[in-house]
Amino acid sequence: MPRPIVFGEIENFIEGCFFDNRKEMMPSSFHRNHGQGIDGNGSEGASAIVLSGGYEDDDDDGECIIYTGAGGRDKNGTQVKDQSWETVGNAGLLKSMDLGVPIRVIRGSQHASEFSPDSGYRYGGLYRIESAWKQVGQSGFKMCRFRLFYAGDNYDTLETQGSVLKPNTAPSRRKEGTVLRIIRDTKISRDIKKLYSYECQVCGVAIKTKSGLYAEGAHIKPLGRPHNGYDSSDNMLCLCPNHHVMFDKGSFSIEDDFSLIGGLPDLPGSIRMNPEHEVDISNLKYHRTSHGY
Repeated sequence: MPRPIVFGEIENFIEGCFFDNRKEMMPSSFHRNHGQGIDGNGSEGASAIVLSGGYEDDDDDGECIIYTGAGGRDKNGTQVKDQSWETVGNAGLLKSMDLGVPIRVIRGSQHASEFSPDSGYRYGGLYRIESAWKQVGQSGFKMCRFRLFYAGDNYDTLETQGSVLKPNTAPSRRKEGTVLRIIRDTKISRDIKKLYSYECQVCGVAIKTKSGLYAEGAHIKPLGRPHNGYDSSDNMLCLCPNHHVMFDKGSFSIEDDFSLIGGLPDLPGSIRMNPEHEVDISNLKYHRTSHGY
């Protein structure tokens, strides 16, 4: 009988605990798949991942992890084709992202990170998946990529990473501390929303609340690593919450002529554009490429 999937923390396994090998994780359902990095499926979600140096595109600074999905390799471990969102593990990670389910992250000694153990495996804590996209990897094929942020309570275990802050040229302003977090310039967002009278550029709806009209400033090319989009008016749209989520998840995208593409029903022909609002076309292309359009 297969072991049940278990989400979140598991009793007696605290952050920082060690495992000599992958088999030690299996009886408790801490990570049930001996030969795969992702534990989960598309119907329930994913509960855990192992970082073991399997993909050269992985990036890990402690608080933020850029994780490469599964699939597309031959029996020798060589990448021979694009990865797919339909692959079981990748579908599981997407499901957990949509549900907001935290993921247990385990680092192996072969994973290139200062947070990896010298031998065996170490539990790095709970992380949440913030976004997912496709990107051509070092192998030359399109890889499924996931951006995870630390969601545990032990921030003291995450050493401050040395970084050189570059005002005016960095994708967004950063505040340095034990953890680096992006600070968004809300004035730009407010200006864009005022320009459109808080009406969604897709559906035209302006949400009325007790405090006034409501809309959201949506970045076309996401902020932060590895996208490095700018918090600027040419990288922002005014959207209602529904279309903001759909856009971020790639349910639809936008052509260079501002026509709308995607599988959603009742999409209008194109987004509404104010003549005063210039959009960087390269950001639209980045969004389309990231979501497979």
